[in-house]
Amino acid sequence: MKELTKAEEELMQILWKLGKGFINDILDELKNPKPAYNTVSTIVRILEKKGFVDHVAYGKSHEYFPIVSKKEYTKTYFGHFMKNYFGNSYREMVSFFTNDNNLNLLELEELKQAMAEEIIRKKIENDE
Repeated sequence: MKELTKAEEELMQILWKLGKGFINDILDELKNPKPAYNTVSTIVRILEKKGFVDHVAYGKSHEYFPIVSKKEYTKTYFGHFMKNYFGNSYREMVSFFTNDNNLNLLELEELKQAMAEEIIRKKIENDE
């Protein structure tokens, strides 16, 4: 799966949110200053060539919809992120985020709880 540019990802986020839409629907979701209609149309056609979206034609109008799910893209993107920034080490990633001063005590406790729940789930799976 190809990586998306920032502009492509922004439009994909909108299509994932909407489920489907015409260029004007996408434009309505963009923040000001909005790009030109033709710019958005060009980016959506690039997304179509990359295999991320498809369309249904209604005369000269096209309604676009994602064919790559947000979950699928996130999994792939996060895999690249893990490889490039943390050497595929979840331990390194967790260490980075837990040592970051931006996490407060509550957030650290929530991370701890989430990991504890996942440990229990994995133990149950291994016992079956």
